[in-house]
Amino acid sequence: MTAAKEKYPERVISTLHIRDRFRQILSVKEPPRRVASAFALGIFIGMSPLLGLHTVLGVAIAWGLKLNRLVTLIGVFVTNPWTIVPIYTFGTWLGMKLLGTDHILPAIDWSNISLRALLADFKPLVLPFVVGSTLLGLVSAAVGYLLIYTALKRDHE
Repeated sequence: MTAAKEKYPERVISTLHIRDRFRQILSVKEPPRRVASAFALGIFIGMSPLLGLHTVLGVAIAWGLKLNRLVTLIGVFVTNPWTIVPIYTFGTWLGMKLLGTDHILPAIDWSNISLRALLADFKPLVLPFVVGSTLLGLVSAAVGYLLIYTALKRDHE
């Protein structure tokens, strides 16, 4: 095991995982626009507020558009258990700023918690969450498209 892996095993494994996925995308034998479109679609769906439907939507929409489903899923899985909290938190914050909302999370009484109380407490954040996550997904998809398209064009030259 390398010294870097011993000292920072999570970071190294994560970096290697990202690099491996990037290489997978670059090895796809399809036109760069189609591969970049599949990845961008995946990123958009992965950051969408439709939590729990990301994988199914990614496969279904990629299939319907005749895009590479594996590349779409790689984009979808940018949002994963480790990244979803910061992504959705930032998306909600962004939506609040765009909508001019200044709602602050309520103090939650964890001893008497119920689904009804949680839904009532978080209801004012639903619209900012949807707006912010959708915008964040669109911007991230555009950036992802440009990165993959540029890398593929450079790789094919």
